Amino acid sequence: MPNFIVRCGVMRTLHVMQAKQDFARGARVITRTSRGLEAGDVLCEATEQAVAQLPEPPGGTIQRLMTQEDENELAHIAARADDEAEMCIKHIHELNLPMDLVDVERVFGGERVVIYYLSESRVDFRELVKLLAHDFQTRVEMRQIGVRDEAKLLADYGDCGKPVCCNSHLVKMPPVSMKMAKMQKATLDPNKISGRCGRLKCCLRYEFDIYDEHRKSLPRVGVDIVTGVGRGRVLGQEILARQLLVQMEDNRRILIHVDEVLSVLTKRNSDRDVTDSLDDDDSQELE
Repeated sequence: MPNFIVRCGVMRTLHVMQAKQDFARGARVITRTSRGLEAGDVLCEATEQAVAQLPEPPGGTIQRLMTQEDENELAHIAARADDEAEMCIKHIHELNLPMDLVDVERVFGGERVVIYYLSESRVDFRELVKLLAHDFQTRVEMRQIGVRDEAKLLADYGDCGKPVCCNSHLVKMPPVSMKMAKMQKATLDPNKISGRCGRLKCCLRYEFDIYDEHRKSLPRVGVDIVTGVGRGRVLGQEILARQLLVQMEDNRRILIHVDEVLSVLTKRNSDRDVTDSLDDDDSQELE
């Protein structure tokens, strides 16, 4: 049987699913996952190369192509979403629970309703679950999420004008640090390098490995070098251009390509690379 990668649910989880027939990319399908029947979108065939990009993907099966009746049921579920959210918020306030509702997801097959919420402390939501299970007449699952997941659920477009990465193609959201922003010489204005979640933008990580690899092949800031035009000290690096800002012995400052370096004379431990110095105190995300 062919396998396909299918995206399901409001969290856009990627599943590797078995099917009894072939499906085209973008096909809307009804699937069965560990949560029950869910609507999903076929992304591609689950080739060995594609599956290797997914960290422990959940499984499932494709039941059928989505019919008009299925589309109508999805529309009915969406129409009830606001009322269900208001009902949930009402109970949260009545029980005085320290939590903020983010989203309410009713799984297509009706097997459960998933409540996504934010909280800075542990929440005893047993009474809330009883009330919601009575109101919704189905199983209620509570799921605490972080601010990045909140953006994945609610955000639309980023500063670049495109859909936010967490809600489109990112499978896992890796940590992002100030070191990445500084190495790429991005502005350090929090308002400009923070995403919709308020944390550092995920895209700061995309080119970091290339920057780090190129940086390691350049003479460090502070070392003395010999070039075709004389001896000097490295003051700065243009990493992607593979160029160095050098102060010559006559105090001239020139920009040279790394290929013009004939030899590196000294490496001073006290003159650490600017980017290296970030390792100690700039590894945390911007809150």
